[in-house]
Amino acid sequence: MRIGCSLGSLLSINNVLECSEIISKTNVDAIWVPETWGMENFSMLSAVSNKTNKQKIGSSIINIYSRSPATIAMGAATVDVLSEGRLILGLGTSSLPIIEDFHGSKFESPLQRMKEYVEIIRLVLSGKLVNYKGEIFNLKNFTLLINPKRKSIPIYLAAINQKMVNLAWDVGDGIIFYLRPINEMKNTISKMQSKKKIDVTCQIITSVSEDSDVAIKRAKKTLAFYVSVGKIYRDFLAKNGYKNETESVYDEYKKSGFKTNYELITDSMLKSLAIAGTSEECKKQLVNFRNSGIDLPIMQFNPIGNVSESFGLFKKTFLDD
Repeated sequence: MRIGCSLGSLLSINNVLECSEIISKTNVDAIWVPETWGMENFSMLSAVSNKTNKQKIGSSIINIYSRSPATIAMGAATVDVLSEGRLILGLGTSSLPIIEDFHGSKFESPLQRMKEYVEIIRLVLSGKLVNYKGEIFNLKNFTLLINPKRKSIPIYLAAINQKMVNLAWDVGDGIIFYLRPINEMKNTISKMQSKKKIDVTCQIITSVSEDSDVAIKRAKKTLAFYVSVGKIYRDFLAKNGYKNETESVYDEYKKSGFKTNYELITDSMLKSLAIAGTSEECKKQLVNFRNSGIDLPIMQFNPIGNVSESFGLFKKTFLDD
């Protein structure tokens, strides 16, 4: 069965490249690299593609505010050539604090903006002359100077709220879920896939250790971070069964930061959103996520202690045949 691996925010650049080289010798379907406020995505995707030869290379995600549609298309075309046609272009809106505070742009019209980005990127990659008039963007006489490896690169949309989920099924080749309770995700996938089939992926916070409690603590810390700083995740989870937990975690974060707020993540909440424990426990938990209807579970590697040793156990648990 297909499996993906996400390497990123808790790793150094060298860590990502070293892990990618190890993954290259496995049957992992795709390596995904995030972009937050550290590693620049297209650079990393190019470097990862150089360490691998068969795995697809995915962006998870390129936000649609910090680069123009044409610039993203140029980056995608470049990486696709360098990787011999292995790119999956993951697009998302990111969040208001990142877009407005870190990039200085207005977080406006995310749905229409995404629709126009997808349309423009596909037009640019076709190699044809682009004249485009939308509600947000107007392009005149744009033609890509290089010859793309492929005239069509798969575009996956990161989606949380239902309107973006609908758009992903309308215009995307795939969707990227994150921090979505298993039962809710199962219902959403069943409902949407009955209308039209696309590739459903979900990035899953994953922590594995020979000591189950240590793995659970690491995963809870990662989950508490996203609940604390990500209002969109906090609101979505509150609406889907975890109102008390999200309020408690966020309130504690406002009082004392990340020191102890992870302790307020309940075991049931963690089990619905992440994979954590010993190798055997994690393998059983992965089955639950697969049964939700996910086509490609993307295991987000959360290292514990020495990165190389931690990744060795992670690989043995999920990536070895």
